[in-house]
Amino acid sequence: MKLFKQLLVAPAALGLLAPVAATAAELNLDGVNKYASEEQVTSISQFSDVKPTDWAYQALSNLIERYGCVAGYPDGTYKGAKAMTRFEAAALLNACLDRVTEVTDELKKLMAEFEKELAILKGRVDGLEAKVGELEANQFSTTTKLKGIATFTVGGASNGTVNNFVDSDLSNGSVPTLGARSIQAERVAFNYDVRLIFDTSFTGKDLLRTTLRAGNFGNSVFGGSGSAAMEVGYQEEGGTDMVAINRLFYQFPIGENFTGTFGAKVRQDDMLAMWPSVYPADSILDRFTYGGANAAYNLNLGAGVGLWYEKDGFSISANYVSNEYSAGSSSYYNLNGVSFGGGFGDGSTTTVQVGYAAKNWGTAFAYNYTEAATSFGSLNVASGQIFGYDVSGTNNYGFSAYWQPEQAGWLPSISAGVGASQFNGSNSSDDTWSWMVGLQWADAVIKGNAFGIGLGENNTDLNQFGLEVWYKFQVTDNISVTPAIFWIENGGANNINFANVSNEDSFGAVLKTTFKF
Repeated sequence: MKLFKQLLVAPAALGLLAPVAATAAELNLDGVNKYASEEQVTSISQFSDVKPTDWAYQALSNLIERYGCVAGYPDGTYKGAKAMTRFEAAALLNACLDRVTEVTDELKKLMAEFEKELAILKGRVDGLEAKVGELEANQFSTTTKLKGIATFTVGGASNGTVNNFVDSDLSNGSVPTLGARSIQAERVAFNYDVRLIFDTSFTGKDLLRTTLRAGNFGNSVFGGSGSAAMEVGYQEEGGTDMVAINRLFYQFPIGENFTGTFGAKVRQDDMLAMWPSVYPADSILDRFTYGGANAAYNLNLGAGVGLWYEKDGFSISANYVSNEYSAGSSSYYNLNGVSFGGGFGDGSTTTVQVGYAAKNWGTAFAYNYTEAATSFGSLNVASGQIFGYDVSGTNNYGFSAYWQPEQAGWLPSISAGVGASQFNGSNSSDDTWSWMVGLQWADAVIKGNAFGIGLGENNTDLNQFGLEVWYKFQVTDNISVTPAIFWIENGGANNINFANVSNEDSFGAVLKTTFKF
């Protein structure tokens, strides 16, 4: 009979209630009439003999609360362990079926009432399914996502400079000389930078990144060709108005806690488990994008390989990058068989970082060894030209940290860091250091907007203290406008020849518009 009770609460119970070849007069229906005539209960707690540990407790509770079709005996019991006749079971099931029929009728009325609306919704669903099918059939790739960033900048700076080579007298075999700096003071420059980022995943956990980039900052005061102090943090690498591969690397998990990266165009920070700063990397000036340790975090770009370990916020990262521009920086000129060396350029870098990232703060220590080669000339011999290079290295150290409030308010996020460099080799010079502090207020004045201040100093050949102040208007989810002003000590130059240049302070302003799509 317990098996029959289990089947009673399922549609299959209908099969047990097939017509019986007997009349009511031939059977004793007193028990049925008595059971069915009792008042319906509204809560299973009204049964004194039903406990939560009973096997049918939940099923009985559902029948009572959802359909209200269960009755008990006059003494307040259900007598679930008592055997039931087929007629008693039929009476109980009939009461439940009546309630189910009522609910079904209500649903039918609702469906009739909203027949037009349901037809419209069905048509829309069918249309969406058709469009999804068409997109799947014609999509670019099932594994690749595309996102883009376009940045426009209008601005200028006092005493800004751009270096130009003077190519005169090349026919006489003379060496091209670096002529007078082109002064950009009181000029307004309009520049752009565009990035198209293709992220591909083959397993859901790996990443193949390909980035196309173009821009025209190369000949701008903000491009860093004349004074790196005024270089902005969102300008292209490489030539002017030329689309080029800016990133090409593959990143993949190794086991549970390790991640490997290798690529023909990969940057130092692409292979770090964490970045020890929350100050925006595209705020304004490039000098504030290195976490205060400008030499340790030099964002070297080229062919590289890296590995990091991360667990419970703690991480160790190690990577090597062979700078793609080092050969160009150590280039030479071959005029009428005479070769002349170029300037000192950034070369390969080996970086090790130990860091910890908690919910709203993080810190890291980084060591970076940078090796560069400077061509100092060549000698013509019978077998050809022999080029001479001076190889020197730099030990760079950095300590950076950040903190950000859990909710936007009066307290800003704080990013700070210090760095130091020790030179060696025949081209060694005085040691250098750097520091920065970046403050950012989220939801400043209006939700979604941001206000920031960056300040810091680079002690290289000159003490160059810098300050930037900016406010980002988040116009839409995809468009932002950021006006900014900056001041750099010894950041500019006057218009005399490069050999006798005297450095001047520089003040500037920019209006940056960013489109993300």
